[in-house]
Parts: sequence; C-alpha cells; structure tokens
Amino acid sequence: MKLSLLVVLFVDLCGFGLGAHGQAMFRGNPAHTGVYSGPAPRQFHRVKWKFPTGNRIVASPVIEGRTIFFGSDDGNVYAVDSETGRQIWKTKTRGPVSATPAIANGTLYVGSYDGNFYALNLETGALKWKFATGGERRFEAKGLHGWQPKNQTIADPFDIFLSSPVVVDGAVYFGSGDGYVYCLDANTGQLNWKFKTGDVVHASPAFADNTIFVGSWDSYFYAIDAKSGKEKWRFHGGEDALIHNQVGFQSSPAIMDGVVYTGCRDAQLYALDAASGKEKWRFDNQLSWVITSPAVLDGKVYFATSDSALYHVAEAATGKSLVKEDGRAYMFSSPAVVNDTVFIGVFNGTLVARDAATGKVLWDFQTDASKENKGWVLTAERRFNGPLLFFDNWKEGPLIAQDRQISVGSVFSSPLVANGTVYFGSTDSFLYAID
Repeated sequence: MKLSLLVVLFVDLCGFGLGAHGQAMFRGNPAHTGVYSGPAPRQFHRVKWKFPTGNRIVASPVIEGRTIFFGSDDGNVYAVDSETGRQIWKTKTRGPVSATPAIANGTLYVGSYDGNFYALNLETGALKWKFATGGERRFEAKGLHGWQPKNQTIADPFDIFLSSPVVVDGAVYFGSGDGYVYCLDANTGQLNWKFKTGDVVHASPAFADNTIFVGSWDSYFYAIDAKSGKEKWRFHGGEDALIHNQVGFQSSPAIMDGVVYTGCRDAQLYALDAASGKEKWRFDNQLSWVITSPAVLDGKVYFATSDSALYHVAEAATGKSLVKEDGRAYMFSSPAVVNDTVFIGVFNGTLVARDAATGKVLWDFQTDASKENKGWVLTAERRFNGPLLFFDNWKEGPLIAQDRQISVGSVFSSPLVANGTVYFGSTDSFLYAID
C-alpha cells in the first residue's frame, strides 16, 4: 500500500480526514499535503463576512464542525462561527499568535510569541494547560541581507510565522525559537522529549510513518523518530555565511508516497526520500526563496516563490516544470488544492484562485487596503513599487519598506477551504470568508 493511502487512512481514523471535520490542523492533515475536499468556488461571488481583530493575521485558520479557529498578532486566539462570522470566544496570550492551531479530542493547541505553548478547551477557550519553552525569537544574523551596519546582529523581519503543531496518537509536536523541536503529552502538557537543532525552528513539523519531518534555520532538515525523539537522518541545505540570505528552512514539508517535499531559503524546492533523506531532485528558483509549504496531489507539486513572484507546478516524480505563472508579488502563503482549483495568498493583498491544470487565474480578490494602496506602494499591475519602497539598506530603511508592503493587507495566511467557502487572514487585521 502506498504511503499516501496510509496517510489518508490514518488521518481519517484519527478524525483528521480531508472533510470539513478533518481540516483541523495546518495544511489539512498530519502529512501537510495542503489538499482539501470540495466544493470550492471557481468563481468569485461575494465576501460572506469579515471578522476584525486588533492586529495583523499571518497564521492560517482551521475548522472543526461549524467553527473557525485562528490566532492573531493581537495576542488572541479566536473561535468564530463559520457561517455568520460571529465571535464565540477569544482567549488572550501575552504575545502574537503567529502559528496555526491544531485541534484534537476537544482541545485546541497553539504557540505564542510569549514563549508558551497553549492547550485550550475547544468549546470555551478556557486554559487546560500551558508549557513554557526556552523562549521565542526570530532568526537573526550579522549583516543580514546585506543591510548595514554589517557587524550589527539583525532580526529577520521576514521570519513571519511561528511553528504550527501537529497532533498524532496523543502527542503534540512543534518547533520553537529556542532551537528545539518539542513532543508533549497532548492530555497533560508533560514533556515527552525535545530535539535540539542549531537555530530557530519556525517551520511546522509534518508526520508520516512514525517520523517527524521538519527543517530549521540552521539549514538542516531533520527526520526524527516520533516516539523516542532520536534523529533518523538529516539533510543539509544551502549555506550563506556572507549575508545569511540564502540560508534556512522556513517552508514546512509535505509528505506523499515516501517522498518529502520542502522549500528552502537557499532558493531550492527539494524532494527527499523519506526513509533515507537522500535527495531525489531539486527545483532551482534562481536565488528566490521558497517560503510556501508545497501542496502535493495526483503526481504534482504546487508551490510559489518570493522575489521572483512565480507560481509553479512541478512533476512530483522528477521535478520537471509543468506550469510557471507570474504571481506579481512575493508569495509566503501556501497553496490549497481543492479538486481542480488552487488558492494562494499574495503579499500584495490578493487572494488568487487558479486552475489546477493550467495555472491560469480564475479570479482574484483584493483586500480593501490593497485597493486603497496608500502611498502608491503598488503599481497599477499590483507589483511593489521598488524604487519607492527600497530607498535605503541602512538603519530603519528595510523595516520601513516592509511595513509599507504589509500596509496593503498582505495575505501571508494559507487559505482554508471548507463547505464551498475560502477562509484566510490578512495583515489588515481581518479574517475573510469568501464564496
């Protein structure tokens, strides 16, 4: 039996199938394939509702029953009725919640920038337990991206997400800014094991064949025994000792048919043998980061890039390019595949629906902030106005540029598709429901 079929059977038995009931963790299932059940809107009809929070939403929503759950950088975890957008509850943490929650057995699990990992009652939002990690931080390096001063340690503003948990067999797994991958007892929060990497772990672990797969900012990708926490193998991505630009695994992996697919900031999309870690192929994106977590379905891998702003479909067996389309702006959001349609968010404040076979745009939706385009951040083609934004690489210049980019309601959040509706968050602080 193929591993993909085993994964589907496993997630269905555990209550994490691909229907609305099962879309209860990042990328839809423990293998993080990014595949959702239909129907999906092939045409844009309306904004069903939008829900305001107090700060940007970069994490992705999940669904259980008819309730949407998500975190906001305002420090709250929210539960919202999926049909009406009415708030059911919210629970406050002491830091931005930039991770996607996972749900199992009446409990919601999620991490916060306050350095704690939370288990909340699904019905009420009440705290069941919390676990203190060694503390959160962003990836940092001296002279990062060539910014000045070159001897100053700079936190990477593009380290956007926190690690989203995966829950399997009574254990919850996640990465942390302290450099560890954690395994906790899902019922009690007690530590089962922790695995040390060489740097920040903000990629989200995926699970298959009793193995946790996850990359670190140390430029290694790891396979860890899910029961013991012992390393099975590691794979070394690219290094960039000069400006630390082409370095680190920020993308989260997807596993299908015994192969792990993951992007890296060294501008490669890798296909690795899940059993051995041996490289099967790589897709070179010519210095453009692969932050998106790939989606895999029917022998195809769907992903996108940052600086080159390209949407790709590759042959899963060989890495051969099948589709390449202009996305206009960076893409950090991960594609969601629903039958013959692919949804992905764009840094320019747009959600795009594409035909799965051809990659052609079926429709797109602009956030209000993107339409407003304060300060002419975007050109008429919705590309970033480079000369205006990137005026200096000294002191606050790069941070001002990123702040202006985010002001257009960027969609970092990966779309959730359930019951014919697409749900996603935006840096304009709203969670959108579109059908």
